[in-house]
Amino acid sequence: MKDRCLIVDAYNLFVRHYVVHPAMSKNGEQIGGIVGFYNNLCNIVERCNPKDVYIIWEGGGSLRKRNIYPDYKRQSRPQKLNRYYDEIPDTLQNRNYQIKTLIDLLECFPITQLYVEDSEADDVIGYLCKYSFKHREKVILSSDHDYYQLVNELTIIWSPTLKKFVNKNIILERTGIHPDNFSLAKSICGDKSDNIPGIKGMGFKSLVKMFPKFGTNESYNCNSFCNDVAVCNKKSKKIIELSKKESRVLIKRNFKLIHLDVHNLAHYQINKINQKLEKNKNSYDSMKAFKLLNKNAINNLDILRSKIVFRNLTEKS
Repeated sequence: MKDRCLIVDAYNLFVRHYVVHPAMSKNGEQIGGIVGFYNNLCNIVERCNPKDVYIIWEGGGSLRKRNIYPDYKRQSRPQKLNRYYDEIPDTLQNRNYQIKTLIDLLECFPITQLYVEDSEADDVIGYLCKYSFKHREKVILSSDHDYYQLVNELTIIWSPTLKKFVNKNIILERTGIHPDNFSLAKSICGDKSDNIPGIKGMGFKSLVKMFPKFGTNESYNCNSFCNDVAVCNKKSKKIIELSKKESRVLIKRNFKLIHLDVHNLAHYQINKINQKLEKNKNSYDSMKAFKLLNKNAINNLDILRSKIVFRNLTEKS
């Protein structure tokens, strides 16, 4: 389709390369996150041939989600650095340097970068998919499974982990859960990576076995699921656990954390997204890009490649 857009979960993609890519500048700075991000972005733009590209950065975390559950993401594991150096300097300082340099580099290309303070990238991407670009074909670039809930006839995911596109059939094959019911299923089973506890003993396989509706496009909501649990003939330990009042409260709370829609974005944040989209400028500045790379002694990028990859975006707009 000619109206396809690419939406990139920026920090997810950056960290993937930051922790493993050994590239260094001539000044001795680690720049693996910059090099890997740039190359991966060029590859997916060439492959998807989008009309436009949106880079979504983390906004410092969601205040609304932390108000719902103070321990949300509190115990997230620090990234392990699989580097090839004898000594690793201050990785926090280097990470911030790489992100700032990468943002400055991306400003040279005809793409839109979005940073919404006090929000998470997945909430912004959820808003873009469900509202701003509802009727457009979309490709999300991320390894985060939270985006499975957004997959439909117009939305797919490019997973850098799987190295393939993820659509409804792939999600059903991997999890047994239909994308329309993925956020509720995850609310029941929990998410260790975000420190969201689920119902004891519940996993996707056992959930869809007990309630086959999760594997169909017949959408569940919290209340209809709890009603099905209440009238379930099987009185197994898992059903008894699901029937408890505290379990219903837990599931409904988790759903508020996991489900991607506008409820975790404030009105001013939505306005900022809309204003940024309206002010989007498609321009390409190769001279600025060359100056930036020379200033930072970065010679690891094939910047000439961007003349073809990103200029094609301006020609289609």
